Formats: sequence, C-alpha cells, structure tokens
Amino acid sequence: MYDKSDPRSALASAAPSSSAAPTAFAGAELGLFYDEPPQDNDANGKTWYCRGQNFVVAYTDAKPGVVFKRDGQRDEYVVIVPDKNTPVVASAKGQTEKVDGFSLIIMPPGDGAITLEKGGRIVRLFSSQSPDLNAKCANATSYAEPHPNIPPFQAWPAPKDGFKIRTYSLDVPKEPGRFGRIWRCTTVMVNFLDEQMGPRDIHKLSPHHHDDFEQCSLALDGSFIHHLRWPWTVDMDMWRADEHPHVKSPSVTVIPPPAIHTTRGMEPGLNQLVDIFSPPRLDFSQKKGWVLNADDYPMPQ
Repeated sequence: MYDKSDPRSALASAAPSSSAAPTAFAGAELGLFYDEPPQDNDANGKTWYCRGQNFVVAYTDAKPGVVFKRDGQRDEYVVIVPDKNTPVVASAKGQTEKVDGFSLIIMPPGDGAITLEKGGRIVRLFSSQSPDLNAKCANATSYAEPHPNIPPFQAWPAPKDGFKIRTYSLDVPKEPGRFGRIWRCTTVMVNFLDEQMGPRDIHKLSPHHHDDFEQCSLALDGSFIHHLRWPWTVDMDMWRADEHPHVKSPSVTVIPPPAIHTTRGMEPGLNQLVDIFSPPRLDFSQKKGWVLNADDYPMPQ
C-alpha cells in the first residue's frame, strides 16, 4: 500500500505467490552499532558486522591509512563511502581507482583492497557466501539454521564486460517517478534513498510486505521507527506481536518476509536510510531508469 506520490505505487501488482503458505515466521534482526561493542577493534578502527540470510553488512569507523584486503573473495561486494571528505583507493586485478567520497564501489571477486588515506566511515556489503564474515556477525547464531520463507541464494548474471572495479557517485539528483538511487551487482542491490529532512509525514506511509526476501535497512544518519506486523494464520501459535523498534544511527534492521512494514524517519535534521537486498530485486530492475547502472549488469532470463 503506497501513497499515490510514492514512485512504488507504479510497480506492477505482484502475481499470486506460488510458494507454500508459511509454516513459521522470523522476527526482525537488529544491529545497533551505536550501542553495541564492535566485533573488530584494532589498528584498522572499529567494525561492526550484522547479517541477513543472504548478506553481511560491515560498518567501519576506519583510522587513517587503513587497508582492507580480501584475498580469494568468492564473489562481488559493494563498498559505500557515505561522506564527501573520505577519498578511497580501490585496487583489484591490476586495476587501481582513486575514488572521491560520497561514492559507491563494486569490487570484483578475487584479491582486492580498499585504502582510506584519511580514514572515515565506510560500509562493505557482502553476500553470505563468505563463512569467515558470517562468523564475525553479532547475530551469527540467529542464522545457524536458514530463516523461513527465503529461497537459497542465487547470484545474478555476470556483467557483460567481465568483473572489474566499478565506481559510481552517490551525488545523483532526485528525479520524478524514480525511487531513490539504486545500483546493483551480481550479489546485492543498494538503494541509497533520497535525503529526508525532518520527520516523515505520517499521512504518507508505505505499509507493504515481501513474500520471499529480506529487506535490510541501514541507518546512516538520524533515527527511525520501523513498524512491523506479521499476518495471522490459521495456527495461532504462529502469531507474533507487532514490533516498533526505534533505532538510531548507525544501525541495521533486517526485516523478514512476509512481515508488513513501513519506516519513519524521526529526527528534525537529516534522516538517511539505505535499503539493501540480496540478490537484487527483479521488480525494481524491471522499472526503466530506476537502476542507475542497469547497462552494466544483465538481468536473469
């Protein structure tokens, strides 16, 4: 359910789900990085890890000169550099790119490194195909068994011109009819939502649900209330009470299917949210002009 001013109101109505009726529900997962100790606290800085079924979020307050290496990385991953004064050097496969802050970087599989000369905050988004990263997550035990209602992870097709470092500026003007600022690779989709100044209008909320994938909401600035409600089934033992976590920044909230959800930015200043999906969303990809790097990555057949 969307207000008519919300670009998502133009999404095609979902076809009736062919999936079996749910037999169990999962609750929301919270990574309150502002209130929890980091999993890594060393010469590189402080890093918090939180996961969903198919992805891992690594949020870092990095020290100057730090180098984050991945050797033998199994698949692509994304680096978000949310602040303008955070230059980054990305290197992989003999390629080196100097990247200004306020950017999104897609790193190829294999050996690679991210260097922050000045330090600063960065976010790295991985698939859950890397066991070493899964084990670091504060909520690792929550996914000791797969969560219900989510099919096994399946990567999207490789880019037309092969794997390499790809860089994109986050400084993309708002455009009528387009929802946020969306990029995708083979493993994740990132929607760096348009800046919200001040609290969200409570008369234009967007309660909706997803049948078979999680939504990860990364709060970078401000605070948010995530309103969640689970459907009733014939089995009352499955019923769950509504949840309304009020989270500050930085934090991660993983919203499970098929919970009905909507989110309100709450602070009088900037409220910046980033939505993450793994693998990429087909419905967003099918909207012409929504995925800003759609020409780089084919969709599944």
